Amino acid sequence: MPITINKRSTWGYYAPGPWVERASAPPIPSTSPWTGHMGVFLHHLGSGSTSDLETEEDCRIEIAGIFAAHVSGGEFEGDIAYNFLVCPHGQIYEGRGYERGEGNQGKAPLIEGVGRNEGFYSIVGMIRSEDAAGEAMLRAIRNLIHHLRHEAPRRTGEKILPHSFQYETDCPGNLHMYARPGSTVDPSVPWRGPADIYVHRTQKWVNETYDEAPGYVICPETGYTGWNTVLALTQGLQHELGISPTVQNFGPGTFEAVRNRRLLPDAEPNQNLLRIYNGALWAKGYWASQYLVGWGEDSENSLRRLYADMGLDHANVEQRYAMWPHVLKSLLRMDQFRLVPGGDADVRTIQQRLNARYVAGVRIPAMGLVPCDGIYSRDVQQGLMMAIQYEIGIAPASINGYFGPGTQAALKGKGSTTLTGDLRYLFRAACYFNSPTYTGSGELAYLPADIGTDARTGTHVGWLQAFQRFSQIPVTGHNDYTTWAQLLVSSGDTSRDATGCDCITEITAQRGQLLKANGYRIVGRYLDEHLAPGDDGYLGKALKPGEPQTILNAGLRFFPIFQYNGTQLANFTYDKGYDQGKKAHQKAVEHGIGAGTCIYFGVDYDATDEEIGSHVVPYFKGVKAGLAELGGRYAFGVYGSRNVCIRVSKEAGARWSFVSGMSWGFSGNLGFPLPENWSFNQIHEYDFQPGWGLDHNIWRDGSDPGVSAVGQG
Repeated sequence: MPITINKRSTWGYYAPGPWVERASAPPIPSTSPWTGHMGVFLHHLGSGSTSDLETEEDCRIEIAGIFAAHVSGGEFEGDIAYNFLVCPHGQIYEGRGYERGEGNQGKAPLIEGVGRNEGFYSIVGMIRSEDAAGEAMLRAIRNLIHHLRHEAPRRTGEKILPHSFQYETDCPGNLHMYARPGSTVDPSVPWRGPADIYVHRTQKWVNETYDEAPGYVICPETGYTGWNTVLALTQGLQHELGISPTVQNFGPGTFEAVRNRRLLPDAEPNQNLLRIYNGALWAKGYWASQYLVGWGEDSENSLRRLYADMGLDHANVEQRYAMWPHVLKSLLRMDQFRLVPGGDADVRTIQQRLNARYVAGVRIPAMGLVPCDGIYSRDVQQGLMMAIQYEIGIAPASINGYFGPGTQAALKGKGSTTLTGDLRYLFRAACYFNSPTYTGSGELAYLPADIGTDARTGTHVGWLQAFQRFSQIPVTGHNDYTTWAQLLVSSGDTSRDATGCDCITEITAQRGQLLKANGYRIVGRYLDEHLAPGDDGYLGKALKPGEPQTILNAGLRFFPIFQYNGTQLANFTYDKGYDQGKKAHQKAVEHGIGAGTCIYFGVDYDATDEEIGSHVVPYFKGVKAGLAELGGRYAFGVYGSRNVCIRVSKEAGARWSFVSGMSWGFSGNLGFPLPENWSFNQIHEYDFQPGWGLDHNIWRDGSDPGVSAVGQG
C-alpha cells in the first residue's frame, strides 16, 4: 500500500530562524537501542483545539512550532519527539522517521520486557482535546500503520496503544477510542469509519461508575454504539433504581421501577440517572449534554424530538408521563426511530401510527414501542399482529402477537367481512409491508395512497389479486382468511391443499401410491446423509438405490435436496460449500438424475442477517464453484428462511428457492416477503402415517419442474 510521507523539509522551512537547518535535515540515527518492532503509540497535541489548521501551510507551521518547543525544552535529544505526524487533512509528515523512538515516555514501565521508546513508533494525530479525528486523519493513520507493519525499513508489530497506557496522562485525548488493536485504524480489520466521541465518553463513564455493581458487564470503549453499550447503561439504570444484581435486560422489574419513580428527566435529581439518559440519547444518535452532566435545553429538545419520532405526543402531559417507561426502554435498545438509509417513509408512518394508537392510546399491555425506521422487521410484524388482534376483538389482556386459534377464528369472522377504519388500515398496511409482489411483467408495488382510504380502488384490488396469484392462493381480490394468513405469517393458511411434499423416509411403491392418491404430485428427497449407519443421529434419509424410479413409477416427480449438518453455523464456509457441491453432483449422477436439475442445499436453522453475509452466502458461492468445476451439470437452489432465500438468490445466484415457511417464528421469515424465485413453500409438518412424517409444500405453478425421468450418467 504505497503512501506519501512528507519529508522534514516540507515543514522545517517554517521553523524559527536558528533551527531551520536542523528542522529540515534528515532524522538523526539512534544512539540508544531501537527496534520499533512492538507496535505504535498514538498521541495527540494536548489541550485546546486545532480548528485553526485550515490549510496545509497552517499544519506545517504547527509542526515547526512543535519542533521548536521540543528542542528548546531540551527533553528529546534536540529533536521533535514523534516519529510521524498526521494532520487533519490526512497528510503524513516525517518527524524522527524510522531512526529512533522518543515520544512514548521511556521512563514508564516496560511492555513485555521492552522499553516504550525502544520498541514502539510514536504517531501523533494533530488534534487537541476539544477536537474529534475525521475520516481523512484516521485513514492516514491506518495507512501509516500498514506501512510500518509491512513496508518500512524497520517493521513494527501488531500493538496499538494510547500514550496513557500504564502512564498518567490524558493523551491521546479523543484518539483514545482508536488506540487499540481492532479499531478502525488497525489495517488488519475492516474499515468502520470515525467513531463518536460522545458515545466513547458514555462508555468510559458507565464502565468507571458501575464496574463493581453486582452483575455488571464491562462494555467495549470503542466509540461505536451497540448492544453492549445500551445494556451497560441498562445495568447502570438498574443499580440506581436499587435493583441488584443488575442484568443485561430491560425486563418487567426495570419497567415497573421506572414507572413507579414517576419522574421525567427534567425533574430528576439523581445526577447519575441523568448521565444515563444523556448517554442513551448519544447512543441513539441524538444530541445531549456533551459531558453527560445535568439536563439542559439540548437534552430536553432531543427528548421532545424522540417522542415525536416515535409517534408520541410530548405536549400531552399525561401521555408524556405514561409513555416514559416505554420511551426509556426503547432508548436502551438498538431500535431506531428516525428514517434510516434504505428505510421507507410510508412504512415509518405506519410504524408511528402503531405506537400512537396501540401503545399510547389503547395501551395494549404486551405491546412495546415498535421501531420507526422505515424498515419492516420482526418487531414491527409483532406490533402489527397485536394491533390486528385488538381490532378483531381480542381482549387487550389476552393479546400476545401469536397467530393462534383465537386470532385465526376472528380473522375468519370479523376479519373476512367488509373492512373499514382501523382494521381496514391494518390490512392495507400488511399489503404494503408485503410489497412488491410479482407478475409476469415484473414487480408490482402497492400504492401508499391506497393505505389510508376506505375506497376499494382498482389499484388496491389489482395488487391484491396479483399477490394472491403470486402466492398461489385463491384469487379473490378480498380480505379472506387465507389472504390474511399469507400476509401475516410465512406459512400462510396451513390447511390449504398442496401438491408438493418432502420427507426423510424412503418412498416405496406403496407409499408413492398413497402420496399420489392424496393429491401430491412431487416429493423432495435427500441425495445423501453426512452420518454413517450406527452413528448417533443417523436418520437413513438418503435416497435408496432404485428409489427415484419407484417414485416416477407412482406417477410422481421428485426434487433433490442436499444437507450436511445444515443446522449449525460452522457447516457454512466456502470450502464446505465447494466440497458439498461436488458431492451432491456425484450423488445425483449415481442416481441418474438428468442435467439441468436443481439441487436444493439446506440452511435448516434461523440464520441471522449477519450470519447470512458472513457464512451462508460464501457457502453457496462454494457450492456454485464446486458444481461448475464438474461441468455445471446441475443448477443449485436454496432451502431456508425467506431472508436466506432472498439473499442467497441475489448474492450467490441460486436458481430456485425452497422456503421453510412453516418456521414462521424464524427472524428470517418475519418482516420478509416471499422471494421472487420461490418454487416450494413448506407450510406444515404432520404425520402422514404412524412413523412417516411429511412436510406439506406448496409447489408453485410454472416453477421448478423437478425430475421426471432418470437414466444413466
